[in-house]
Amino acid sequence: MADTSRFGFVAFAETWNGRLAMLGFVIGLGTELLTGQGILSQLGLS
Repeated sequence: MADTSRFGFVAFAETWNGRLAMLGFVIGLGTELLTGQGILSQLGLS
């Protein structure tokens, strides 16, 4: 049953982690291009 685990450092979890990280990066870049502000300034951190 340990081979079908979806939590921890298994291939399934790492694959989805990578996909979601890439999606977040693309959304961040798109938002920056549309607004003309950096991500930190949009959040009020700079």
